[in-house]
Amino acid sequence: MTEHGNAPSNGQAAPAAGPRAIYLASQSPLLQQIGIAHTLLLPDAQDPDPGDTAQALEALEAPLPDERPLEYVQRVTRLKLHAAMRRAARRRLPPAPILCADTTVALGQQILGKPADRAQAQAMLELLCASPPHEVLTAVAVVLPGARMQGDQGGQGGDDGQVQQAVSISKVRFNCMRPEWLQQYLDSGQWQGKAGAYGIQGLAATLIDRIEGSYSGIMGLPLFETHLLLQPWLQQP
Repeated sequence: MTEHGNAPSNGQAAPAAGPRAIYLASQSPLLQQIGIAHTLLLPDAQDPDPGDTAQALEALEAPLPDERPLEYVQRVTRLKLHAAMRRAARRRLPPAPILCADTTVALGQQILGKPADRAQAQAMLELLCASPPHEVLTAVAVVLPGARMQGDQGGQGGDDGQVQQAVSISKVRFNCMRPEWLQQYLDSGQWQGKAGAYGIQGLAATLIDRIEGSYSGIMGLPLFETHLLLQPWLQQP
């Protein structure tokens, strides 16, 4: 997904702009579409916490043994939100909701993560092309100002109930009737850093002949669920 927002390029978040603005701890351009002001709250290379680097957050994405896709995407999203809460506290940012989202691709109970190289990306895509429609699960979590984590040790603890979460589940069907289209997509490099080796908003769309569910959810931030979770904040006078 494309990085978008009002944050400086080094990842340090400025105070959220506007009376109903939020902090976005995910790299999604979609909030602007529904008119929600936001500032990116992302890891910074200069951050003193070695557990809050981009690499450390990537490590959170390793599935647990026998973990199901729904459990996986909810767990990872919550851990990333906890990391963002600590980030905001270290930077002493003014209070505002923090929103985080994470997406995974699943074929049955098989979680398809981010491919390590082109060969792995091709194998994933060929599997999706030869299979029935697969699922794209995107979890979104929001914490309102004043929430505190209880017993959180390195992001492993719970919260005090003020973290709200929703999940969007959509189905996507690939059609690779033209093998050269698959090769063109692989040549583009757009598979890099993408769960399941694709993002629907790029060239991979030429390989998809049907979706059922939320297009914004497949992109990485389900707008219906996000807007619903933010209503308590947006409706404040």
